[in-house]
Amino acid sequence: MKSFCMLSSLVIIIAMISGAGCTSSVTPNTTTNQTLDGITIPTTTGSPKPAEAQQIAAAAYVYGYPLVFIDIWKEHQTAVPSLDLARGVAPINQLVRLYQVKQTRGPTNNPYTFPPLDFSGFTAWLNLMNEPMVLSLPAADGRYYVVQLTDAWMDDFASLGSRTTGNRPGNFALVSPSWNGTLPSNVTKVQTPTNTVWMAMRTPQNATGDPVAAAFLDNVTLTPLSAWGMHYTPPSTVPVTSSITVDPLAPASYAQISNMTPDAFYGRMAMLMASNPPHNADEPVVDQIARIGIAPGMPFNWSGLNTSMQKAIIQGYQDGISQVNAAAAKWPGVSIVNGWQMTYNAGTYGTNYTLRAGMANASPLYNLPQDALYFQSRTNATGTPYSGAHSYVLHFDRNGTPPVNAFWSITLYDSNGRPVPNPINRYEISPHNGNLTYNPDGSLDIYIQNKSPGANKESNWLPAPSDAFQFVLRQYWPQEAALNGSWVPPEVQMVVPANTKTTSAV
Repeated sequence: MKSFCMLSSLVIIIAMISGAGCTSSVTPNTTTNQTLDGITIPTTTGSPKPAEAQQIAAAAYVYGYPLVFIDIWKEHQTAVPSLDLARGVAPINQLVRLYQVKQTRGPTNNPYTFPPLDFSGFTAWLNLMNEPMVLSLPAADGRYYVVQLTDAWMDDFASLGSRTTGNRPGNFALVSPSWNGTLPSNVTKVQTPTNTVWMAMRTPQNATGDPVAAAFLDNVTLTPLSAWGMHYTPPSTVPVTSSITVDPLAPASYAQISNMTPDAFYGRMAMLMASNPPHNADEPVVDQIARIGIAPGMPFNWSGLNTSMQKAIIQGYQDGISQVNAAAAKWPGVSIVNGWQMTYNAGTYGTNYTLRAGMANASPLYNLPQDALYFQSRTNATGTPYSGAHSYVLHFDRNGTPPVNAFWSITLYDSNGRPVPNPINRYEISPHNGNLTYNPDGSLDIYIQNKSPGANKESNWLPAPSDAFQFVLRQYWPQEAALNGSWVPPEVQMVVPANTKTTSAV
């Protein structure tokens, strides 16, 4: 494949900038378009007409949104001099051990929306520009775990753990695209597509705490290659050069990106593309966005564009924002079955730029489907929202529970995505997190309601609030039946009171 910093792109940019404010001597071909999973770009070459520039600018925003968002989010989560467990953040290249953070947070004071309560682990933001970082994992002794590795474009390029590398101990060096050194013989190379990497490990943990899980995670280490073989301790303080507000969540990041002007957005995007090169499949988009001056590592010369081009790019920028917002509100390709919303394409997106941007805007950093599937339900199959004014049953036939190689869980949240305080402090149902009672025929009923269903059913009770609520079904290491859609969750059925004449569920 041609280099993304190819000479032809530079010639296009130089010609465009030098002719800014003048009529271009290059006449584009009649405009024809190509659509790549939701974004439309021209197939013409040369200096673009304003209508083409508008179209290209919109595509550039959708294409580049995850790259810019990830960089901004990384800044907000790493602008601290040292590990901060109260907020769950740490400097670049340091682990945030989530089980230690959980000691300061319970389910009901967790700042995250839709917090997963069924696992613990760690997260870390990595900058591999200077050298590789070595992740050391202990023997798991049959314990399930997965380490998610996400690049700067929000694509999961690899995962480590039970499914892929097994349960034996191992040392894995995350190596940037530009590094050409030699690794020790006992270290396995993991090639990263970009210098920026987000890393997260997940392993089962009871909501009330799990000392066995904590002991396992205590033996996970992250070491710069230059300190490999030494007794390494992360620096206790790191210089903070950014004045950015620390935000372990995403609101500040979303606010910052929403307030960016087109020249700031496209300029940042171009700079980031130099150290975080586009994927090979992105070449058609990269060639087109170069026509309006967006090229890896080159300043975006906004002031050098004439007025008509600036107006076209501003309009294209607004068009791109609308496309991303629409994709965030309704993810492209999402299926809804039995009231459950499902996507099988998260984690690695290829050229599905619209889905990738929509998920970055709404719910970033998903696992690969092979590692975890997430199904969400806000309503029953007829579209009626769940309410604590009613009682519900989720019934799994014998051998019909979620097909997984690891474990599954169903967590209940209020309408804002927060766990619901309840008298038995139960926020999820999972086989690994308590003793479920199965019916004599091997089927399983989960009772979802505000009041106790009775002592004989309380082991399977998922307490609900008095008003609206929703669920997330998580499946870790799902089997093929879940991945190919031949197994889907059953509908959550409303229980009709015995003295009600009708027998149909609403």
